[in-house]
Amino acid sequence: MNVFKKPVVVVSRCLEFAACRYDGARIEAQFIRELEPFVEFIPVCPEVEIGLPIPRDPICIVQTDTGLKLIQPSTGQDFTSQMLNLAEGFLSELKDVDGFILKSRSPSCGIEDCKLFAPDSLETPIGTISGFFAAKVLESFPKCRVVSEQSMQDPNTRQDFLQQIFTAARERAVIAME
Repeated sequence: MNVFKKPVVVVSRCLEFAACRYDGARIEAQFIRELEPFVEFIPVCPEVEIGLPIPRDPICIVQTDTGLKLIQPSTGQDFTSQMLNLAEGFLSELKDVDGFILKSRSPSCGIEDCKLFAPDSLETPIGTISGFFAAKVLESFPKCRVVSEQSMQDPNTRQDFLQQIFTAARERAVIAME
């Protein structure tokens, strides 16, 4: 009886999978290449999924009187509802997921390290916050391990992440056999 299942990990598509960053770049991430034979990756780029082009003018998170907004300063466009709808739809479709590796400092995928701006000053941040997609991930999957590609550079964080995702996948396999 084989109870090995590959862990399922949602990953920011710009990490090794596609040149889809705002500047048209792909980010090399050696650990992603090393994990690929052992993990089922689900790549996603929320910004491309909502229709933003590659390359694109940056978007940023702005604290307004009516709440957080995802704004593209160069055009003044508000992408808040599109991003929230995409995040809710994408995450609700996930069946078995064991972890997330998301792009740090991204206004969609960053985990508590995205610049937060006031509406009257998009030059100087007033704090940090999670990106819109990442915030929904943290809310929807409180038991999953969620890390950034930057935190995966730390050997202890990487080891903890790997232990958690492989344990979660094995638990899924055992439950499926019952």
